[in-house]
Amino acid sequence: MTTTVGIDIGSGAVKTVLFRHDGEHHEWLARRCERIRRRDPMALAREGCDGVLADAGLGEGEVDYIATTGEGENVAFATGHFYSMTTHARGGVFLDPEARAVVDIGALNGRAISIDERGKVLGYKMTSQCASGSGQFLENIARYLGVAVEEIGPLSCTSKDPEKVSSICAVLAETDVINMVSRAIPTPDILKGIHLSMASRIVKLLKVTGVKQGVALLTGGLALDDGLLAAIREEMANEKTQVTTRSHPDSIYAGAIGAAIWGAYRHGKLSRLEAEGASVA
Repeated sequence: MTTTVGIDIGSGAVKTVLFRHDGEHHEWLARRCERIRRRDPMALAREGCDGVLADAGLGEGEVDYIATTGEGENVAFATGHFYSMTTHARGGVFLDPEARAVVDIGALNGRAISIDERGKVLGYKMTSQCASGSGQFLENIARYLGVAVEEIGPLSCTSKDPEKVSSICAVLAETDVINMVSRAIPTPDILKGIHLSMASRIVKLLKVTGVKQGVALLTGGLALDDGLLAAIREEMANEKTQVTTRSHPDSIYAGAIGAAIWGAYRHGKLSRLEAEGASVA
């Protein structure tokens, strides 16, 4: 039996999970998610770790491995760090065993990852950091439109005549939106247009990655945006792509989950090596 903590530090939030592992069985014990909002991510990582342990009634001494991912390389109390692409892939398969691709849409960029049934990365493609297909861009636009983040998806789904954003540059795309507002384009149509533009890029990423069929799971901060998910499904249908796109209520935790599971694997491997070394000695 192994107990691990997984911490995923993103650009917009710090996600922390606590797992207990018994072979291939992984039991979820606790979870925490904190938006950064100009706070110190390292302090939030500490708070998140303490929080999940308190929720489960455990002490840090009862944890075998604390694994970080994302921007968590410098977490001082961590045991080890894992590359975020591999953690999202493994976490995606944990959340949806049928997933053969993960679409991670974070605050600054997006990426499509082709995976196998074990969560091994087979290929990937990322957007550029200046692209208007990121969570931060969408939040900036929502703020300009006077819309709360949680309202973006529902409003987008009510659109009757979406107005697509043409530019892939976030700065120019924001100019497009300002022009739309001056032309009295309804807010739902602006949001749906942005979602469709983002969806078009996501579908292209999947194609370039070689994902042509099966299930693609959305992860990251925008995974629960119903408007974006609907737009992706529309684009999939328009492109006649045989890929089923879905999300999961815990999609935002995919990276942290993958870190916790990989931490258990690494801990087991190191324990076996130590045992072999002790027996030889």
